[in-house]
Amino acid sequence: MAKAKKTTSDSSKSTVKKQVKKSVGTKANPAKMKSPEAVTGKGQKSVEKKPAGKQSGSVKKSAIPAKKASPKNKPMRYEDFHFIDTAQPVWNYSRFEGDDIANFQNGTNYRCYELFGSHEMEVQGVRGYYFAVWAPNATYISVVGNFNDWNTEAHPLHVRLDHSGIWEGFIPHFVKGEVYKYHIHGFAGQRLDKGDPYASFWEVRPKTASITWNLDYQWSDQAWMHSRKEHNKLDAPWSVYEVHLASWMRPDKYNEEVYHSYDYFRERLVPYVKEMGFTHVELMPIMEHPFDGSWGYQGTGYFAPTSRYGSPQQFKALIDAFHQAGIGVILDWVPSHFPYDAHGLFMFDGSHTYEYADMRKGYHPDWNSYIFNYKRGEVKSFLISSARFWLDQYHIDGIRVDAVSSMLKLNYSRQQGQWEPNEFGGDGNLEAIEFIKDLNATIYRDFPDVQTIAEEATDWPGVSKPTVEDGLGFGMKWMMGWMHDTLKYFKQDPFYRQYQQDQFAFSMMYYYDENFMLPLSHDEVVHGKSPMLYKMPGDEWQKFANLRLLYSYMFTHPGGKLLFMGDEFGATSEWNYKSELQWELLQYDAHNGMRNCVKDLCHLLKAEPALYENQFNQYGFEWLDLNHRSESVVSFKRKGKKAADDLVVVLNMTPVVRKDWKLHVQGKSKWSEVFNSDDQKYWGGGDVRNPEIGIRTVDKKEKWYELNLHLPPLSAIVLK
Repeated sequence: MAKAKKTTSDSSKSTVKKQVKKSVGTKANPAKMKSPEAVTGKGQKSVEKKPAGKQSGSVKKSAIPAKKASPKNKPMRYEDFHFIDTAQPVWNYSRFEGDDIANFQNGTNYRCYELFGSHEMEVQGVRGYYFAVWAPNATYISVVGNFNDWNTEAHPLHVRLDHSGIWEGFIPHFVKGEVYKYHIHGFAGQRLDKGDPYASFWEVRPKTASITWNLDYQWSDQAWMHSRKEHNKLDAPWSVYEVHLASWMRPDKYNEEVYHSYDYFRERLVPYVKEMGFTHVELMPIMEHPFDGSWGYQGTGYFAPTSRYGSPQQFKALIDAFHQAGIGVILDWVPSHFPYDAHGLFMFDGSHTYEYADMRKGYHPDWNSYIFNYKRGEVKSFLISSARFWLDQYHIDGIRVDAVSSMLKLNYSRQQGQWEPNEFGGDGNLEAIEFIKDLNATIYRDFPDVQTIAEEATDWPGVSKPTVEDGLGFGMKWMMGWMHDTLKYFKQDPFYRQYQQDQFAFSMMYYYDENFMLPLSHDEVVHGKSPMLYKMPGDEWQKFANLRLLYSYMFTHPGGKLLFMGDEFGATSEWNYKSELQWELLQYDAHNGMRNCVKDLCHLLKAEPALYENQFNQYGFEWLDLNHRSESVVSFKRKGKKAADDLVVVLNMTPVVRKDWKLHVQGKSKWSEVFNSDDQKYWGGGDVRNPEIGIRTVDKKEKWYELNLHLPPLSAIVLK
């Protein structure tokens, strides 16, 4: 495979008098930028990087004069300072100004979606579309589509003369809804037809063209946006419903080629999530992707919601509806790798434009995909702009960054000899680490009322610590260790759980290292792992009781919670992306009871401050009793900011009823049962309850009391 042609050479000096603007979408402290526009003192010179080799195109080279400030501070247009040749099929035009190019090259332009791609606009009184694409090793690019019968010579773009590798131009009378691609003469004479990396809309797969569109939409979620900081902060309740839209519900569950629309999900999914009581919904990658079987994790459209379900405006309306229902929206986002589809990012201009040229870093053996070149400034600008785009244009409340472990480690899924250590001899990808830190710092700077969440499965330190403390800067991290240990424990026959109590309790030994979210995600119910219900031991009744117990433990354990769709009612088959959830199971009391249990746990979480106010600090949790291994009964206290809000949780891990169980607690002298996972409405037995709790004073001065409890089999009770 040909290596990428170099696009930069040794720097030459040039005097720069311009001051870098501080603006939204560019990195703070521009004085530290290594660019022609870097801030310089009097008499000093800055260093300007220039590409090696010639950039050829259809435009004669000429100097482009700098724009002058308007005397009345009115925004100046390109045509106010440049001659536009309107006799050409593609007019010379640019949306770039000031430091846009320098910031793009330095990886600090975080509003690229306003500059690249296709944009509807008016030039000299004529409506049309402006196009801009980065292809540094191209020698010719034209826009092709139905509008010109895919004529590769009809509408050539103009290459910029600043050696940036950007091609641009305005096509008059171009209309919204037209399909288009970029026809590229690439490295070593290759001829390529590529979709637009910055397109806001794409054809429905298997078609692969981009579509001219706009993102105009009148939002109605002002109340949410004004107050969402209270919903998205770390000391707020977090119960996340993970959804794959296509397979949540289909028009025909036996036909994988048909989908419901965003409008349908607005009418059905939003009220369902609200009724269940989840605080947030997490959508598995909604960004455009060519292959359904990737579940969206191998995307080609980093700035476009998939057209499988409708238009960008319909997707905005779905988010709007969630917000109006008081539900936050998190998107899965994949900056780790991308597929090799011919119309996508791979070998975009015939060279390794977006991916590392060295396949020891650039190829992902697990997923047969390619890894972004985090060292390249233009790629970094592309990715951070993508994340920022969804927060800015779609009012997203957070992103869950996929496969962070694979980004951090050079030796991820590679044997000795298949990877090269970094400059310090370690296995960390230094460019990826810096990218992640800049990503999080930028997001929290510009959107302090959202969260970023890492799917990271190693013991990498400081994943959810602020970047100023040398952390990666995420708000939360998936607690993969809790998930593995908990599932292993609950798969055990209850008799043997007495020997696994240390494993069960281990999560609190390292819990305070990070801000953890407890995930029971889609990954746990695919590829032969079995559905959640059938991971549980015992007969049918015990399986349901065990699963209700597991969910009760999850919702009362510190941290955020994430539950994959279908798990809430005890699906009996693994997740199948080609079909839909087993909604027919809800006709059975056992499954409907399971859903009622999860619904009440979601509402309990929101109603009880002790379950979330101190969920990420050491003041929110206290073991009460771990000394009854043979009975497999454990208890702990969840503590809020007020002692009156404290809760006691007792878990009976065996199918044995425990009558008159004694538990010593300190503090309050009155307790009542507020939740019992064995309730009849959950398909439990319902005959072992605690309507009145006997309390005996042990030490009045120190406020120690003994509670007399009745513990149902395979159950959790919560006392307040």
